[in-house]
Amino acid sequence: MIKVQSYIQGEWLANGNETDLISAVTNEPVAQMVEADIDYKEALEYARTVGGPKLREMTIHERAFAIKFLGKYLMERKEKYYEISSHTGATRQDSWIDIEGGLITAFGISSKSRRELSDLPWHVEGNTERLSRKGSFMGQHICVPRHGVAVHINAFNFPVWGMLEKLAPAIISGMPVIVKPSPIGSYLAWEVFKDMIESEILPEGTIQYIAADKPGDLLDHLISQDTVAFTGSASTGRKLKAHPNIIANNVPFNLEADSLNCSILGKDVTPDMEEFDLFIKEVVREMTVKTGQKCTAIRRTIIPRDMIIEVTNALSERLDKITIGDPSNKENRMGPLASTLQRERFDEQFQKLEDGLHVVYSGDSSDGAYTSPKVLLAHQSYDGDDMHHIEAFGPLTTVMAYDTTEEAINIANMANGALVGSLFTADDEIAHKVALGCAPYHGRFMVINRNSAEESTGHGSPIASLVHGGPGHAGGGEELGGARAVLHNMQRVALQGSPTTLRNIVKQHIKGAETEESDKHPFQKYFEELKIGEALTTEKRTVTEKDVEEFADLSGDHFYAHTDPEAASRSLFGKIVAHGYFVLSATAGLFVDPDEGPVMLNYGLENLRFVAPVAPGDTIQAKLILKRKNVRQQKKDDPFPFGVVYWDVEVTNQEDVIVAEYTILTLMKRKHKLDIDEG
Repeated sequence: MIKVQSYIQGEWLANGNETDLISAVTNEPVAQMVEADIDYKEALEYARTVGGPKLREMTIHERAFAIKFLGKYLMERKEKYYEISSHTGATRQDSWIDIEGGLITAFGISSKSRRELSDLPWHVEGNTERLSRKGSFMGQHICVPRHGVAVHINAFNFPVWGMLEKLAPAIISGMPVIVKPSPIGSYLAWEVFKDMIESEILPEGTIQYIAADKPGDLLDHLISQDTVAFTGSASTGRKLKAHPNIIANNVPFNLEADSLNCSILGKDVTPDMEEFDLFIKEVVREMTVKTGQKCTAIRRTIIPRDMIIEVTNALSERLDKITIGDPSNKENRMGPLASTLQRERFDEQFQKLEDGLHVVYSGDSSDGAYTSPKVLLAHQSYDGDDMHHIEAFGPLTTVMAYDTTEEAINIANMANGALVGSLFTADDEIAHKVALGCAPYHGRFMVINRNSAEESTGHGSPIASLVHGGPGHAGGGEELGGARAVLHNMQRVALQGSPTTLRNIVKQHIKGAETEESDKHPFQKYFEELKIGEALTTEKRTVTEKDVEEFADLSGDHFYAHTDPEAASRSLFGKIVAHGYFVLSATAGLFVDPDEGPVMLNYGLENLRFVAPVAPGDTIQAKLILKRKNVRQQKKDDPFPFGVVYWDVEVTNQEDVIVAEYTILTLMKRKHKLDIDEG
């Protein structure tokens, strides 16, 4: 039998009060939770003083690679997790969302962080802000790791996904993590966590695990550098968020709570349209996946009043095909709720909701944690009604009728904030009106028609690259969102000073900072040899009329400002000017070294601006400045290791006026392989 133990200060705590953890399928013990006597103050301090410094020594990319490798390690052990997961009441498909969905989320955040964030222990964010006339006083935002602990209190419904979607961005941000899952299903979260420790991929002190019903006095010892992320019921979340120590120290608290999400059938849709079938399938899927135990499930089904019979009949017919039973049996489409306690709570909430409503569908109920899908019908959907405020956390939806699109929007927004809403329509004008009308009350809004349905990820699927959270009743928090998930955990600070001083602080070139001419052409240097602020000032080139004419013929760009003197005299410039892309190409000719060397190729351009015109007779010169560097992982098929180098390019004319500026990316060979390399 699995022994779910706390992992605190680098040790498993094997002694304590033992509580049986019950299988939702067999109603028999599947694990035992060992609730030890934990010194939470010491656990927090251990994370801050042992795990935190180790993470902060690493760059964001190194931390992101650690999450990638950890994900690969766990993915190799996924079948063990699937076997355990069935005891939570999850079918194989339900478990895929939790297990592989959680790992894919971690992979996605790791990848986005390596593509979008600085390869430094901190992230240099956005452009430099010029704060003085001459440019000697500048501002730069950076995001730095907090010197605290990320405390994660997770819900029972997604033991793996709920843990990984919080843990991955926190670790990448540089914060150690203490995980406190719900006891229900915690044996699955514990098994995954145990493998994290056994992998030895994360530094000592980085992660700890609390096996307990309630986290004792944990919140009493938090400081302003710590953070809390909670997923669960809105009532519990509000109590924790109002903890006196949380308030006194302004501890950042992210709340992701239950919400009464909706799906709307557009007024244009008729039963013979594809959008109708797609809508019915999605509502039923969201009712039955994870037995409806999803914070994103469709609790309110909003339809045109003249479609009540068609929709309720279609829902009933489809629900009749849902087979309920042991989720390890592939024939069954829906398992039990997570526990008999959850079944009792679901029944209580259902009874509150059915008063005054019509029961459209209620299948045969079973013993233990099993229940059947249920559909209620509200002919009138007034503000203040229980159906907009009470959530039965299970396979239930309430059908609500509307007469106008405006009324549908109002009904959708009556829940006072939701994680997600969706709309099924073939009319983009309706889509425009409904999406923008619902947007202030929703964290995510999905619009589906026949063109997007095949590749849609679905109403209830949070995506690593998109934010997850919602206003009002949904908690007012925000998670995920790609690299945003990492920045949520960091402290943003506005630095001010001279360009050179700021460059030396943040270790990235700042516009206007002093530069040092390279002792040889930088394209002849390996990645490791290149230094931030290193520069190459090129020779000069005078642009001729022949240059402009030949570029027009070669490119096919005969725009009048470049080729017609009479028309050009009436243009913004008053005369013939060179093509911007000629200036770009001529600049490359000035700074490119033709000889073979460590430079591999031009990887792309960013933030290109043609600031001033270049006319025949003007003389241009370029300055190439090394802005920042990112190590790239060498893959098995790569012939050698390399990195990405970002160069700021400034093109000036004979009067030292900038005529063009941009950032060019090059791939540069590395001299040495690193631990992250596969090749």
